[in-house]
Amino acid sequence: MERRPLIAGNWKMNLSLRDAISLAKDIVTGILDIEDRDVLIAPPFPFLYPINKAIEGSKLFLGAQNMHWEEGGAFTGEVSGLMIRDVGCTHVIIGHSERRIIFKETDEMIAKKVKKAIDLGLYPILCVGERLEEREDGKTFEVVKNQLEGGLSLIDEIPDTFIIAYEPVWAIGTGHTATPSQAQEVHSFIRKWIEERYGKEKASFIRILYGGSVKPENIKELMAEEDIDGALVGGASLKVDSFLKIVRF
Repeated sequence: MERRPLIAGNWKMNLSLRDAISLAKDIVTGILDIEDRDVLIAPPFPFLYPINKAIEGSKLFLGAQNMHWEEGGAFTGEVSGLMIRDVGCTHVIIGHSERRIIFKETDEMIAKKVKKAIDLGLYPILCVGERLEEREDGKTFEVVKNQLEGGLSLIDEIPDTFIIAYEPVWAIGTGHTATPSQAQEVHSFIRKWIEERYGKEKASFIRILYGGSVKPENIKELMAEEDIDGALVGGASLKVDSFLKIVRF
């Protein structure tokens, strides 16, 4: 089957509220004539509600960058899936390498977040990817397989709306992008893993995004690969011109 492309912008901890709303509105205008792909933005938590209001009625999807696995409780500084759903999010990024590395999130924590997101009707974007030393040691597939098994350990069946993002850590924000063939090799491995665990039909539905220094200059080549279904874009999603060029690949 033909999977509908998804271009997602992860804004990370950037922008002012004013600039964030302006950017969101400019993206809404810029995708008015686009019918054959999905576009999503994931702003910082404090901006989610006002941006949801600013993009209401548009084609633009709203996602959060993280969530806690509990629906509420004594977790100072955390945000639950119920909260992000209440302010208009349909998607949530889970297990981003910056969460794994900087904030020490484990596969067990990520698995609980994935399960809770699905239980709440949110669409998880599960991030996997290896560090430079792991790639150089030939451990890319082992690392990705372990992260997939860990992140999905509490799920017997994944919905067709589940999304996986392959983000080689060595390519995030470094300017170094995996070549299209390097990315395709891992995307193909991920799809085969899904097929072995969840069946061929499920593997044909699940979208696998590439993330890691995605730019207008490399998006077309990446999207030409069979198993690359879209992109999780970092820095280039913070400027409307570069992001729309990627969206229109």
